[in-house]
Amino acid sequence: MSPRIACLLVPDLPLRAELRAYPESTSAPLAVASGPGAQADIIAASPAARSAGVRIAHSIAQARAACPNLQVRIASPALEQAARATLMDIALSLSPRAEISPRTSGLFFAEASVFLDASGIEGLFHSETGFASALLARAEKQGLPGVVGIASSRCVALLVARQRMRGGSPIHCLLPQEERAFLAPLSLDLFDPDDALAQALTRLGIHTVRDLLRLPRRGLAQRLGPGALALVARARGEDPGSALPEPTPTRIQESIDLEAPIDHLEPLGFVLRGLLSRLSERLALRGLACDALELQLGLEGGARDARRIGLAAPTLDLRVLLRIVTLALAEQPPRAPIEYVALGSQGVPAPSDQLDLFLPRGPDPAALGRTLSELESLCGEGRVGSPEVADHHNPLGFGLGPFTPPPATPRPAPPLPAPAPSPAPSSTPSPAPSSAPSSAPSPTPPPAPSPALRALRPPSRAEVRLIGGKPAFVRSAAARGDVVMVAGPWRTTGYWWSEDERFAFDHFDIQTSDGTVARLCFDWMKRSWLIDGIYD
Repeated sequence: MSPRIACLLVPDLPLRAELRAYPESTSAPLAVASGPGAQADIIAASPAARSAGVRIAHSIAQARAACPNLQVRIASPALEQAARATLMDIALSLSPRAEISPRTSGLFFAEASVFLDASGIEGLFHSETGFASALLARAEKQGLPGVVGIASSRCVALLVARQRMRGGSPIHCLLPQEERAFLAPLSLDLFDPDDALAQALTRLGIHTVRDLLRLPRRGLAQRLGPGALALVARARGEDPGSALPEPTPTRIQESIDLEAPIDHLEPLGFVLRGLLSRLSERLALRGLACDALELQLGLEGGARDARRIGLAAPTLDLRVLLRIVTLALAEQPPRAPIEYVALGSQGVPAPSDQLDLFLPRGPDPAALGRTLSELESLCGEGRVGSPEVADHHNPLGFGLGPFTPPPATPRPAPPLPAPAPSPAPSSTPSPAPSSAPSSAPSPTPPPAPSPALRALRPPSRAEVRLIGGKPAFVRSAAARGDVVMVAGPWRTTGYWWSEDERFAFDHFDIQTSDGTVARLCFDWMKRSWLIDGIYD
């Protein structure tokens, strides 16, 4: 079976990249210029601007003369790069293999295209037309409308898409037996040859694929060079490239060049909301969630501010992500006004819950992730999780690991009713009650439960009066009164070689006159008394 390649082509990427970041300008006359000067060229224009007389290659002055209320934006490399990466995400949401086409500088400099493997998609979409419709719908949802062509090679699929740009249906699925007839009348301008080769072919009167294929290949190579042979191979529908790769990196980034520097967090929040919204949509396309955010700020004067903002659990909740980023910036504001913002994330599989038919349902993974992320935004990064026993002897030390809900336990089965006793036969006389004491042993009472130590975090400071080296009176928020019983001390030391981690404690188990049973601790490093636990 011959391979099938789909090509998603966006003809005016600079315009679509701007409208994707500024959707409020969709219906307004908008033009994208190559530079800030009045003589800079217009490289893309919206339908409203075209209807007002704005044309490609006009200068900004000519465009404003044709449309006085024209909005002009300078082409942003950051927005175009994000839009091209979004095309790749759209392709990977429908196919495991995809490849973005390189940038061109010729007649089709404003277009962007992505190729994806469309072999065997009839089992999922019933037809190639259904697959192309789904691809086009996802592109339009991301603000990148275009055309789709499907053929047996990347070259032919691209030509089919470029032919659709001239009008008609935005979808064309070309069968393998129809490719030769389709290619023959096409103009060679659709192949975008370099200027020298295009001028040489024009001097020879060669304008279509049919004219080119009539000429001998050896003569073309001798007179026009090896570039003519590559053009002949493309005109025959041959694909010189290798098979489509299977991309593995899952890092996604959104960035924007600001029109004016921002020095307040409130207007920056609107920019961050747009970036996070587009980032979340791209992650959702690939079935991923945001694990941690990498924030890069370009400051006025050329300085850079890079930060990593951790999350307690993967999430795609826009409200949670915006709150976390805003709190991080409010805690440590940038040193100068901001001219450039970039947000990236290494996507991870979204958490899911496999339900059991015989167990109760646990918490929703998405809701749990949002809750943990909000708690971490309030408490600080790395301060939310499940406590763990630390691998050392410091009684005050503990570890913190990721929080995972405990496994569900099956509901206990209801007890079966006890069988009714069978009646005794009437012929057997019932025994007379005996007045003698029973010789059966009395039941043993259950053992008393041992007390549990409830650690206090942080420990409560205490004032202690000693008599004979033993605590005799304690006053603190946890216990107060004379010490009626005392046991200890038990000394614990460790990490004597470390200035920061060494510890030495003397512990006493005490009972005060108010009935409290506590664990009293003397810290030899800080020379202070603490109550670090209560016995319940």
